[in-house]
Amino acid sequence: MRKPLLFIWFTLLSIALQAQELNCNVVIVSDQLVGVNKKVFTTLEKAASEFMNQTKWTDKEYLPQEKIECSIVLTLTDRPGNDSYTGSIQVQSSRPVYNSVYTTPVLNYKDDDLAFSYIEFEPLQYDENNYQSELISTLSFFAYLIIAVDADTFDLYGGTPYFETCQRIIDNIKDPNNKKAWKSNTNKFNRYQLLNKITTPSLRDFRHALYTYHLKGLDVMNKDKRIGKQKMAEALISMRQLSSNNLSSQLLRIFMDAKSDEIVKAFAKGPGNIDKMTLIETLNKIAPYLANKWQDINS
Repeated sequence: MRKPLLFIWFTLLSIALQAQELNCNVVIVSDQLVGVNKKVFTTLEKAASEFMNQTKWTDKEYLPQEKIECSIVLTLTDRPGNDSYTGSIQVQSSRPVYNSVYTTPVLNYKDDDLAFSYIEFEPLQYDENNYQSELISTLSFFAYLIIAVDADTFDLYGGTPYFETCQRIIDNIKDPNNKKAWKSNTNKFNRYQLLNKITTPSLRDFRHALYTYHLKGLDVMNKDKRIGKQKMAEALISMRQLSSNNLSSQLLRIFMDAKSDEIVKAFAKGPGNIDKMTLIETLNKIAPYLANKWQDINS
């Protein structure tokens, strides 16, 4: 009896140690496409889901409960060729808050430059040294972006190696300046610009603020709400200082797209020695387009 139990235990342990990094829900929305065999999109959805969830993206071991919860929605709006599609991709991720049942949104980003070709049942396999296809590069880029931003919330600049992998994916793109999502010579905020902004030394404080807001702020809220809120406010104040830098505007918008509801809920009620008027002034400086929402903090 002992040997079978040991075998089961080691089997479960082995499965746990081999767990991949992402628990990613992939959805393909093709309602706007007509005259197309929709079975292709069912196949693609399954293939993309397996690609995101079964690829080993890092050399770190993740337990099943440590997987990063995320979602990717590919909305297809046009079919320029038989097997070619364009549209948008929405990427979201979240992470648990320490000693709490609360899950905090981390990333919420919409990319309107989705373009790829796909033939039903073609294999999707990541190769970090070579360009495979536009679809594989796009999914891989966002897989590493999710992992990088998540790592930054747990460890100061912990996402650096994964941002570097994002850069290698861009470097491997064939003829990137003829592809809207990857081109560097553009004023449009695309994947290249996103990575360039989040890794540029002059905006390093943005990543420091991510770390402070999450690990020093949210993660201590269950133990000490006052200290947690103080640290969250410190992070937001440091972002205000960044808001005068035009390079940071899109990064701050991405942050607020994910965090604005959470910020209002955290500071609107409960204990804390935060000057709400100063906080609202700070938030209006960072995200003036959310001015009506910030007033709810003082309600």
